[in-house]
Amino acid sequence: MLERLKALLGDRPDARGVAGGQTDRLQLATAALLVEAAEMDADFGAEERAKITELVERRFGLSAAESQTLLQAARDKVEQSVEVFGFTREIKNAFSAEERIEMMEMLWEVAYADGELHDLEASLMRRLAGLLHVSDRDSGLARKRVLARHGPED
Repeated sequence: MLERLKALLGDRPDARGVAGGQTDRLQLATAALLVEAAEMDADFGAEERAKITELVERRFGLSAAESQTLLQAARDKVEQSVEVFGFTREIKNAFSAEERIEMMEMLWEVAYADGELHDLEASLMRRLAGLLHVSDRDSGLARKRVLARHGPED
């Protein structure tokens, strides 16, 4: 997995040809969006890192080591990228409507990982919902599910 992620970060042509290449690109895009959400308030803390690790382990069936590798690769990719469109396009094209709603729920989990929602995080959530073709209603319901699990709304 590490070699495939390195190939993806380097955009080497062989990354697209390896078995599982589509899955790895999708995992990287998913983790990158979660990192983007975590970094939006300029405070990427331990709670957010732990939440992202937990979410990608559960979503993709990764080991702790694999999820840490994916998280670092995602952070590197986000640092190199100037926009989230490529990540959202990858997810929009590969995920079903239900999976995109689950992705929004994962994003809300990260946004609330530190116990509060920053204005910039809320703005990013609206933008990502549109790019992922998730309705405001479905994104709002995903947010409410997260809040119900983790405490009161701020």
